[in-house]
Amino acid sequence: MSRNELILLYSRSGDPRWDTISASATPPSWAHKVSWERGDILRPATYAPLLNGADFVVHSMGILLEADYKGAISGKESPIAGLRKAFAPVRDRGVDPLAKGQGEDIKPPNPKDQFTYEIMNRDSAVTLAKHAVAAKVNAFCYISAAAGAPVLPQRYISTKREAEITIANKFPELRGLFIRPSFMFDSSRPVTMPLAAMVGLGTAFNGLTGNYFKTFIGAAGVKPLKVETVAEAVVEALGDETIKGAIDVPEIEELASKAWRKTML
Repeated sequence: MSRNELILLYSRSGDPRWDTISASATPPSWAHKVSWERGDILRPATYAPLLNGADFVVHSMGILLEADYKGAISGKESPIAGLRKAFAPVRDRGVDPLAKGQGEDIKPPNPKDQFTYEIMNRDSAVTLAKHAVAAKVNAFCYISAAAGAPVLPQRYISTKREAEITIANKFPELRGLFIRPSFMFDSSRPVTMPLAAMVGLGTAFNGLTGNYFKTFIGAAGVKPLKVETVAEAVVEALGDETIKGAIDVPEIEELASKAWRKTML
């Protein structure tokens, strides 16, 4: 917004309920600069027309657990129940976005399969990228992840990597950016602060042990990042035609620092 870009943000609700995503029900000062559009990521016909004329598209949706994760956070569902569901053996419950026609829904036959890693983390991103190509969008940014974690099923990170590979291979005309942040936190979401502190301890432990346990602890041993840091890196990367492919935590911090330095000029 500081760069005077026209920003459209899509969600199922359109205008956000600020009390559910921040510490206040009052919209932040920048909210009026965003055009809040209502759309369903699983129904491309609801958003595809508005991609025309866009320079960049960012996919920032995903789930940590295959359960009612919002319900778990709000206390409606036990986190233990969520973990039990997430680690239960399951088949691939996704769809094939590449076999679908333009604008065709990617909703799975069974509504219960909608909130799965395959649909949320992989197929929704591939579908959005497919329609971004049709709209001749210049660059597509997918918010991926640095790694998995011991408390998360392997499919959490594998579906994100599958999304990256599919987008890069199937849509070579699209400049794909795959942002791989570690755990993200923000003061407007108080629940993330102690979790970030715990991840910070994991990072310190990882450093003290010479990254010996890096593979095992995954993202829990990677420096947590502020949401704002990741956002600044995304904007900076989108604006640089030379940048494409996977962008890991060190590069994210470097891009965010570069963006900050520009504001000092």
